Amino acid sequence: MNNSFSPRTGSPQAGSQQVGSQQVGRLYGVGVGPGDPELMTVKAIRTIAACPVVAYFCKRGTKGHARRIASDAITAEHEELPMVYPVTVELPPDHPDYGRQIEAFFDESAERIAVHLAAGRSVAALNEGDPFFYGSFMHLFLRLASRFPTEVIPGVTSMVSSASLLPRPLMLRDDVLSVIPGTLDEESLVRTLRHTDAAVVMKLGQNLPKVRRAIAAAGLADRAWYVERASMAEQRVLPFAEAPDTAPYFSQIVIPGEGKRG
Repeated sequence: MNNSFSPRTGSPQAGSQQVGSQQVGRLYGVGVGPGDPELMTVKAIRTIAACPVVAYFCKRGTKGHARRIASDAITAEHEELPMVYPVTVELPPDHPDYGRQIEAFFDESAERIAVHLAAGRSVAALNEGDPFFYGSFMHLFLRLASRFPTEVIPGVTSMVSSASLLPRPLMLRDDVLSVIPGTLDEESLVRTLRHTDAAVVMKLGQNLPKVRRAIAAAGLADRAWYVERASMAEQRVLPFAEAPDTAPYFSQIVIPGEGKRG
């Protein structure tokens, strides 16, 4: 397989690139940060400006959070390519139809982008937070990076944005950090939480009751914080004991370490 992924530094170039005998565009996975547009990097803004096509995932009837975050960087000169999820919360993730529809959707989205790249037009694919930190861009990367030049523009993650709101550092001294998806089964959550110094539990949503029980079972409830929509206008930061019964997608539990040595 000819893997075209090639990390680069310096200024993004919107021009086409010679791959074999063909002039093709470059695919950029652009991290736009956790929600506050001021947390977008200079490179992310410049990359978007340099690409004629801007792609982004969204729910039906919306433009999506990534597009909203990057709105000031997108102009009438850009061709926008919204990729509308066929299903979000209508089906549970373990439903067979959910996986089938989502995988087909990512295949179709990748091919829509491939049309632009093959025609020599570079594409900035927007991603909330960082593209390689549970980012939706990974689905495009896995389908296109072997076929077209691809570059990832890192972004500020929701994890560090949430941690910045707490009254103590997330990690210090020899603390070990675990980033844990709330989609794990309860036993795995408890086991992982018991063997780390600091933790961030992602992907709460409907998993919050299970995560709440696991944190209590691991004896970490007193150190845990609930953070919702970090860096956005409607952000909330609460001690874990005051966390709501339900949580939106943009929420997480942050458990600072105690600064242990060795």
